[in-house]
Amino acid sequence: MPAWEQRKLGELCAISKGHGYSKADIRDAGTPLILYGRLYTQYESRIDDVDTFAVEQEGSLLSKGNEVIVPASGETAEDIAVASSVRRSGIIFGGDLNVVTPVNKLDPDYTALAITYSKAHDDLAKRAQGKSVVHVHGNDIAEVEVSYPSESEQKRISTAVLGLDNLITLHQRKRLWFAK
Repeated sequence: MPAWEQRKLGELCAISKGHGYSKADIRDAGTPLILYGRLYTQYESRIDDVDTFAVEQEGSLLSKGNEVIVPASGETAEDIAVASSVRRSGIIFGGDLNVVTPVNKLDPDYTALAITYSKAHDDLAKRAQGKSVVHVHGNDIAEVEVSYPSESEQKRISTAVLGLDNLITLHQRKRLWFAK
């Protein structure tokens, strides 16, 4: 089995920023939209479906289906040192989202899990700046080191973790349903 590698995300990913949408832009229909607040209100390690929409504006950044999103601001450093993979194309990335696109060697699901749950989480939280509102920028994310195995092993790890995550969610829903 090959050894794990460790490199800075900036060496393995392209990093960009979402484009200025807000709650006021949400519509009943249109192009799917992710705003940074979703990462706090409906956190998912992997985002497959979106229930918010907007009219696409010129200059919008749309997903291609292999991105990882990290909030650019939040209340605490630990809150914003989280990530979700976006595996569906055609979703608008709203403002205040850092968009991390693995170029090679990294699976988006594995990358999101590594940012949220590994040593990379602590490293990113230490780089966050601010007092009442904390910010993390693309250049902060680029400096975070992540450890990773082969791509096939990353996929096995992320499949197992996401499967457990789904099972936990199902049991939580079941418990809520029986509580009614």
